[in-house]
Amino acid sequence: MSFLNGMTWLLIYQLIGEIGVHLLQWRVPGPVLGMVLLFLTLLVRRGVARSIDTASHALLSHLSLLFVPAGVGMMVYFERLQQEWLPIAAALILGTLITMLMSALVMQLSTRLFSPKTNDNG
Repeated sequence: MSFLNGMTWLLIYQLIGEIGVHLLQWRVPGPVLGMVLLFLTLLVRRGVARSIDTASHALLSHLSLLFVPAGVGMMVYFERLQQEWLPIAAALILGTLITMLMSALVMQLSTRLFSPKTNDNG
């Protein structure tokens, strides 16, 4: 029953995100807004409910199944992908490099901010 309760909460947040995006006419996917709202809720609560924890672990254990629709979409639009491979490849490579650079910068910044201060004067 814990799994069903957790899934229900996750879907409620997704629905709230979809409704919010539709009403506010934002150019953000509804599930992203729902995920941000869920994150803010978890911050306020200072923890994750057991039901959401159970549901999220179950979803993560089957994460590979969530990539099947993307693979099917690639096969449906294969002809277009062949025609526009250069901009797609450039976007993928640049996006990956920018993501790696930003991750490294955030890691360095967080390491400096959160590492214990040492006294070198011995």
